[in-house]
Amino acid sequence: MFSALGRLASRRPWYVIAAWVVFAGLVIALAPQLETTSDQSEFLPDKYESIQAAVAQSDAFPDTNTTVGAIVVFDRTDGEKLTDDDIAQANEIMAGAGSDLGDALDAVQPLDPSNPDVLVAPSENGQIAFSVIGLAEDATGYDPSEFDSVTDLREALDEATEGTDLENGVTGPLAQSYDSQEASGDALAIVGAATILLIVVLLALIFRSVIITLMPIVIVGLVSVVANGLIATANKLFDLQASADVEVILLVVLYGIGTDYILFFLFRYRERLREGEETRPAVAHALERAGEAIASAGGAVIVSFMALVLSSLGIFRAIGPALAIAVAVTLLASLTLVPAVVALLGRALFWPSKKYMVEPTSARFAAAGRSLGRHPARYALASGGVLAILAAFAFTFSPTFDLGGSGLPDDVESTVATNKFSDNVSAGASDPGYVVLTSDDGGGVDQAGAQAVADAVGEADGVASATLDQPSEDGSAYAITFQLDANPASDEAIEAVRGPVRDAAHDAAPDGTTAYVGGTTSIFVDFQAAMNRDYAVVFPVAAIIIILILALLLRSLVAPLYLMASVGLGFGATLGATSIVFEGIKGDDGLIFLLPIYIYLFVVALGTDYNILMIARLREEVREGKDPREAASQAVRHAGPTIAAAGVILAGTFASLMLGGNSLLVSMGFAISFGIFVAAFVMSMFFTPAVTALIGHRAWWPGHGDEKRPEKGPDLEKEPASV
Repeated sequence: MFSALGRLASRRPWYVIAAWVVFAGLVIALAPQLETTSDQSEFLPDKYESIQAAVAQSDAFPDTNTTVGAIVVFDRTDGEKLTDDDIAQANEIMAGAGSDLGDALDAVQPLDPSNPDVLVAPSENGQIAFSVIGLAEDATGYDPSEFDSVTDLREALDEATEGTDLENGVTGPLAQSYDSQEASGDALAIVGAATILLIVVLLALIFRSVIITLMPIVIVGLVSVVANGLIATANKLFDLQASADVEVILLVVLYGIGTDYILFFLFRYRERLREGEETRPAVAHALERAGEAIASAGGAVIVSFMALVLSSLGIFRAIGPALAIAVAVTLLASLTLVPAVVALLGRALFWPSKKYMVEPTSARFAAAGRSLGRHPARYALASGGVLAILAAFAFTFSPTFDLGGSGLPDDVESTVATNKFSDNVSAGASDPGYVVLTSDDGGGVDQAGAQAVADAVGEADGVASATLDQPSEDGSAYAITFQLDANPASDEAIEAVRGPVRDAAHDAAPDGTTAYVGGTTSIFVDFQAAMNRDYAVVFPVAAIIIILILALLLRSLVAPLYLMASVGLGFGATLGATSIVFEGIKGDDGLIFLLPIYIYLFVVALGTDYNILMIARLREEVREGKDPREAASQAVRHAGPTIAAAGVILAGTFASLMLGGNSLLVSMGFAISFGIFVAAFVMSMFFTPAVTALIGHRAWWPGHGDEKRPEKGPDLEKEPASV
């Protein structure tokens, strides 16, 4: 198959390029726009209590939306306590703000039940005053079409406080969603610029060629358009929801993996030119030999990503296929478009470099290979020991579920206002939880029974207060609002809702009724349960499928086992190192709970890429008649430069995520770049060849893939077989 692709790309390059241009044009013309959401409830299935509570609330109170849309926080510009005049002025400002709320916000809610004109309440310490605005009945709080309400309100409040001693800040779900979208857009621009700059600089240093430096930018740019269009189409067809960060992650994945696969091909193409071949035969041979390794590596990545369709969380069921589509398009381009462009450009590809035909000595890799070949046990113990020590620290990982806080920079308005509110008012007041008590048979719910549930919830550990609200119109349900002592996204709040709050509500519910606990914190409780389930399902399934791919590629049952063991060690070492840096050194309370899945996505999947490249080269060296130790030595010498270059570029592109400006992207950027560095420079460079050298010919059992193959003819006699 790869020889046929090589002949097509080398003999008919214009046909291949034209087909890609037409394909991209059709996708651009026909595909919908890729839409994202930051609504965490959309990512959970209906079986979880938080979602059942939301449904029960919507059914029982269709005309009453008590959801907080925005919170306005006032304080003095000089930092002093608010005066009575300040509070009166703030109240007057909020009374006039009703005309600037837009369609997504309902009305400023009175804060004193006995006096509907009281729209602003001071904190007990007098440092701030706040006002609450409800979310409009049909609004979600996450739809970008609703964000004009935030900008209009902020502009009106800024005008009203100008020239006074007051300053204001708008937070709450709608404001946080708006700020998150703005931050994601900024992150996309910053990360994109940093990624492209890094790729340009590194390729310029490696190849000294203007065209090669620009080629990944142009080709991956085209691939990106196609991939985003196909992902948007798949999301629409299968009703998938993409998280707000998916565009940033896709950008890094496409440029990182795309550049890697281009490198794998170019290194082999340059080898063929140095062997004395002309351009088109060199392209065909390079694709024939590198194609299997590239396709197998890409297949392992795609399978790893697609395993996420087994997740119970919509965020991963959507991002898994999205990333798989992106990698599949990148892989297809690497096997067709890249060779066609190279065949068309010929030797001009390397302009203005004059040394591309000079075989480098690779002295450092040759020395490392010789040392590893003489002492494989030392290298296996040293590299494996480092990974094992770091992996032990993975057990110190503490998850945090503050998606809003982790997805926002510290200096945006909603974050600043939230911090002021939490520091001076009950932290739980910023996002109250609720209980819906419903009749099982549709009959009436006794008020005394509902009050008993409210009292029980109010007395539960971790709850600041609980209030019984009005019954539904038909009397079949009551709503109870409660505030937690801790920040609703904190570990303390999650533990309170998981145990005391839910237990109290369920136990106090009268016979014939059911109590559902809802709200943001309840959603986080269910997130944690769903994640634990996913760890037990997704990881093993992905590992088994990758092992099968490796077994088919290598015709061996032994090598895939220790290759996956090395990748597992790399995963643990990455999570452990990230915990050390962010929790141990930086002092963070925890790391975002999504991080282990993202490490799995990129470190396990992409780490397998480098292992495949190394083991494929090692097998070819053995097939040439070398003993296992000499084969390992030569594999490090010849495949080492390719893996090192690819690892630096891919790790660097993911490190650019650390410029994204929020704690999620910072921790993710560090973890993935560190994991890829470990995969390239520890796992595949040393651990894999050292273990293979120690196991010897038994590594290829039962397929005997290390047996020397007959010569294919004069054309291929001198051809090394793999990247």
